[in-house]
This record gives sequence, structure tokens and C-alpha cells, in this order.
Amino acid sequence: MTTNDLNTGRSAANRRPLPGFRRLSCFLLISAALGFGTPALAQEAAIATEATVAAVAPTNVAVSDAMPLPDRAILFAGDINRLIASQPVTATTAEPASGGRVQTVLKRALALLGTPYRWGGTSTSGFDCSGMVGYVFKTALGIELPRVSREMASSGMPVERSALTPGDLVFFGVHGHRVDHVGIYVGEGRFVHAPRTGRDVTVSSLDGGYWSGKFLQARRVAGI
Repeated sequence: MTTNDLNTGRSAANRRPLPGFRRLSCFLLISAALGFGTPALAQEAAIATEATVAAVAPTNVAVSDAMPLPDRAILFAGDINRLIASQPVTATTAEPASGGRVQTVLKRALALLGTPYRWGGTSTSGFDCSGMVGYVFKTALGIELPRVSREMASSGMPVERSALTPGDLVFFGVHGHRVDHVGIYVGEGRFVHAPRTGRDVTVSSLDGGYWSGKFLQARRVAGI
């Protein structure tokens, strides 16, 4: 084996899926699960994602809360679909009922899975945590939220952790007891958020692991 062969092997082993491909695959998978995609598209995305992950990831890596999307998309897409389907929709009114507004928020948030984290980001080219939350509520319902997480934590109605419902905002103190992170609760102890530099928009657990111990409070946005 030549030096070039070794270098080529190392390059192939370290190659990662392109961000655009990862976001597209993830979106197709979630879209089909939520009912605004097609089974054929979902199947193609699943095959493409599986092949890409198999080519770049060790075979002994276990699925965990830290695993990026779309690797985990297939695992919870069905659960998220069930959560959204449980929200009632009133089709006879010009304005969606509360359940319909929650559906709109969750679909918009989950369509962002795989979008890269970007400090100060407020668009689909990259989000920070509060930028993602603000974008979802503004584009889904026309609701303007404060720009930063600590100000979001002072708006809306306080909600006990045991009374969380999909669409509520969940707040965390990563560097102490002051709020400095926010996500959107999607139900069954899970929330969608933009975690940090080097990570993409993902779904994490609120009931166990790292984020469980960082939880500080929750708020229900007025008008949802």
C-alpha cells in the first residue's frame, strides 16, 4: 500500500455528509412522518442517509441523545407524528384553534432539524437557541418574541414542569442559575433546540441526561 493509498483511506474515513445533504435527508424523513411529504421520498431519504452514515460512522456507535440528526430522525419521527396528531384542529374557523396553532409551531420547528448552529443566527442558514425559537413563532404564527433567551423567560405565562404541553418554551441555565438557553417542548419529555457550536438543531430529552439537570423554568407563549 502506497502513501497515497493511506492518505486516501484516511480522507475517506474522515469524510462527513455535506450539511445540505444532511438537512435535506432529515427534512424528507420528518416531512413524511408529519404528513406533508410522501412515503417514496421518505424511503429514498432513509436509504441515502443510512448509506452515508454507514460509510462515515463506526459500526459500534450506540444511538444516544448526543447523536446528531438525521442519524436519529427515523427513531423518533413516528413519536413526533403521534404527538402532533394528538393536537385538535378546528377547520371551521378562520383562525386555527389552540391545537392547530401548536401543530403549526411543531411542524415549523421540526422542519429545521439538521440546520447548523450559528452564534447570533436567526435564519435557516444557521440559528442560535433563541434565534431558532423566535424564527419558529414569527414565521409560523406571526408572534414576535424577545430576541434573547433570558428575556423570553420573562414573557408569557409560567408553567410547572409537570404541566408542560407541546409548544411551551423550556429554559435552561447552562452556566449557573441564570437562563441562557431555550427550546420548544414537543411532548413526552422531549424538546427541539439549537444546542451549541458544532451541533445542529436537534431533539433532546428533558427527562434524563444533561439537559434534565440544567432545566430552570418553562413558559407558555401568549396566543398559542
